[in-house]
Amino acid sequence: MILLFLGIAALIASFVVNNPASPVMRLSRPLRIASIVLVVLWAFSKMLVQIDPGIVGVKTLFGKVQEGALPSGLNFVNPLIEVKEFDIKTQNYTMSGIADEGDKRGDDAIKALSKDGLEVTIDLTVLYRVLPDKAPSIYREIGTAYRDIIVRPIARTRIRDLAANYEAVSLYSSKREEFQNKIFTSIEKDFTTRGLILEQLLVRNITLPESVKKAIESKINAEQDAQKMEFVLQKEKQEAERKRVEARGIADYQEIITSTLTDKQLKYEAIKAQKELAESPNAKMIIIGGKDSPLIVNP
Repeated sequence: MILLFLGIAALIASFVVNNPASPVMRLSRPLRIASIVLVVLWAFSKMLVQIDPGIVGVKTLFGKVQEGALPSGLNFVNPLIEVKEFDIKTQNYTMSGIADEGDKRGDDAIKALSKDGLEVTIDLTVLYRVLPDKAPSIYREIGTAYRDIIVRPIARTRIRDLAANYEAVSLYSSKREEFQNKIFTSIEKDFTTRGLILEQLLVRNITLPESVKKAIESKINAEQDAQKMEFVLQKEKQEAERKRVEARGIADYQEIITSTLTDKQLKYEAIKAQKELAESPNAKMIIIGGKDSPLIVNP
């Protein structure tokens, strides 16, 4: 724009000094040539517009937004057009209860009422980007603050609406993935109509009221105790079964021995036992009664 102003100034000066009575009349022609050169240089610099990767250019002419966005690379445009760069890369918006973690300072987590009337706190991250061909309409209707005008209020509203359909404990445990999928579907429709693409939605944390957390912890502890007791009972049952099997084996053994022993075998076993006792180094004198039992004296 400076080149244009200099060119206009040089052109005006050329007309001013173009006076036979002026001592610098001879500078009139060079000033005109300089003005033309400056205007041409300005026009050429304005006609060539470079757009970086991940960016599109939105064109405005005298304040009116033009249709069609300029892609990345070199573009030839009307020199009177102003080009506003618009980011189309993936962006994230985090709403967190931790003061320095979210996009806004302080506690920015979403507080919603569940189906059973309890207040749950939800931390959320939204990944989104601008549709390139929708950049002109977004700039015309909203401007560059679409994150605060579209992303934030839509996400918070939809989460509060959907949280009312679930009980607090379900949101925290079994229904969490289902809840996240429904939020994604709902927000995606709203974003699409506004020229945005919702890439991913992450429910980072769901915090329950302290009273509910204590109740859940008590329930979990009770379930763990019950499982532990069931394990102990199962172990005792297995031990009792083992003892029954062992007793049955002993009984079967005794029954087999009883049915197969004879008098001669018993007498033979008695003699073997007496001999072992007699040969024992601790034996002094062993007298075994019975008319069929011999007398063994340790020498």
